[in-house]
Order: sequence, then structure tokens, then C-alpha cells
Amino acid sequence: MSIAHGTIMSGLSTVSDLSRALAAYQGVLGLDLIERGMLPEGLAASWGCPGNAGSPYAVLRPTSGAPCWFRLVEQPDHPAFQPTTTYGWAAFETTVEDVWRWPEALPPDLFTIVGPPKKLENVAPAFIPMQALGPGREMVYLNQVLADLADTDLPRAGSPVDRIFIAVLAAPDRQAAIAWYSERLGLERGVDYTLPYSMINKAFALPPDTQTTITMIKHARMPIIEVDDYPAAATPRARHADMLPPGNALVTLAVRDLDACTAEWITPPARREGALYESRRVATAIGAAGELVECVEVGG
Repeated sequence: MSIAHGTIMSGLSTVSDLSRALAAYQGVLGLDLIERGMLPEGLAASWGCPGNAGSPYAVLRPTSGAPCWFRLVEQPDHPAFQPTTTYGWAAFETTVEDVWRWPEALPPDLFTIVGPPKKLENVAPAFIPMQALGPGREMVYLNQVLADLADTDLPRAGSPVDRIFIAVLAAPDRQAAIAWYSERLGLERGVDYTLPYSMINKAFALPPDTQTTITMIKHARMPIIEVDDYPAAATPRARHADMLPPGNALVTLAVRDLDACTAEWITPPARREGALYESRRVATAIGAAGELVECVEVGG
């Protein structure tokens, strides 16, 4: 299967109880369990997270077979972590077949609904979003795609829950974050949107009509990353020493050629085995908002 430059190949979330998280992702969301084991020392080191060596992990995939893997890594909760208040990866947006079924289908002991399905006011009716926190307090959007945007193609779901098609990045400097992906990974700046962002406004106790500007990073007509301007009250994410950030921890992107990227890799590119990697060369960098960005070389 050909994978385009910039494709989101994986979103990794940290959870305190892997079995409970599998009940959510496999049992409720209906993803296929592809791999389960203990994190190799070299992989943890490549993320700059040697403390995660040997951590239990699982890899799941949509039943559609889309080239996107949901990864769960078990580590202790961090008491200072509050979703949607810190810099770094803020959410993974998935495409679903029927968003309206999920408010009833998400058990409250595994998911917390943050935003029920609603049509967006200031954006063309291209999709209907819904937001929920998973068992690791990671933010997952369940978006039903209705149409494409003027300069962007949005993927329709081929299974009840399908691929991650946008990763949301909370940035202290939106322009610097956009420049990092453009200059280091060869991606493109898309359009800006300014809108009342209810999740951000609730998290920071702002008036409901407070406006936030977001920018899409894309490749050709494929959306990849939504960069959000976060309020001045936002902070770097608290995390355990030598371990992954809590919640939405890491995003994996496909790149044509690692040697053509100018990112500073945490460890040199190396070939890795297993689900998602399939003997490809892989390397990880730290983005402008402090986020972990893993890149898999796919050629093409």
C-alpha cells in the first residue's frame, strides 16, 4: 500500500492501565488489536524516553485496513496533567461513520464526553465533530465527514472508527510551529480559521465567544496538523522524568526521505520492526511546541 508524504501513520496515547484502555479502543471503538508487548529499549531511547523501556504497549488499527495505527503505552498517571491546558499534542481527530451513535455508545467509566456532536458555526459543513477523553485522559475527536473543503480533501470512514486524519497541536507560537513543519519536514501551510473554540474556552474559563485562530498544515490536498494558538495561561506539559508526555503523547508521520528532512533527530535514523514500522527507517524529533514527532521513511 502506497503511503503519501505527511500521512498520519500513528497517534500514541499514554494510559495507566493497558487492559482498561484496550477495553475502550478494541472493545468499544472496535479497532483491531494488531500487536502487544513490551517497548524495546532502542525505541524508547529514540523518543528521548528511556524510562519507557519495557513499558507494556499495544497497537491497534481500524478494521478498514487504513494505514493508521493507534498506539497505547502504559505508564503512571501524572497528577498535574490537565487536558487542553498545556502545549504539545492536544487531540487526535478520527473519522467515523456515524457520529450521532457515539454519545450513547461510549461507557462513562472509559470515556468522558467533552463536546457532543454539533455542526460548526464558522466553518463550511464539511464534518460534524465530537470530542471525548479516553481512559488516559487523551483527547479523541470522533468526526463524521460530510464533504471536502475548498483546498482540502477529508477522508470518509470505511469502518465505524477509522483513521486519524488530523492531529491537533497546542502551540505557544503558532507561526514558529508552522515554520518548523514547513522547513524541517517539507509540509505546506494551509488556510487559517478564526472561531470560538469551545474546548479551549471551557478549559481556560474564557467567555464563550472568545476567538481562537488555527492554521492547517497539509500536503497537497491532505490535512495533517491543526496548529492552535493557545492562551497565555497555557503551560508546558508536566511529565515524569524520562517518560512520554501524558495524554496525547506522540504523532508518527510518513516522510518520503529522512535524509531530506532537516529536523534534529533525538537518535540517528534506524530500521525498526513490527506493526507500523515494517523494517522502514524511523527517527524522532522535538517540534517547536515541545511535541514528539516520529517520522517513518516511506519512499515515493
